[in-house]
Amino acid sequence: MPIFDYECSECGHVFEAMQKISDPVLTDCPECGKSALKKLVSAPNFRLKGGGWYETDFKGKNKKNVETSDKSSDKPSHSCGGGGCACK
Repeated sequence: MPIFDYECSECGHVFEAMQKISDPVLTDCPECGKSALKKLVSAPNFRLKGGGWYETDFKGKNKKNVETSDKSSDKPSHSCGGGGCACK
């Protein structure tokens, strides 16, 4: 299901909404309640749920790139790779 980005032209609130392509465009801002939403142009996002996809069923067992709850301690705690910055 596609994930669309919206921005309110009144209060500036930006958020994502998971909608079917056939769903009507959202108009009311969840923050200020005004009818001032516009759909943003962004890279397409979508979610593949369940089994039957290459990552979960057909790729070799030792090559899977599926998110697991087992987090490695050698990975940085945030995206910049440092530890003393304020990017969190």
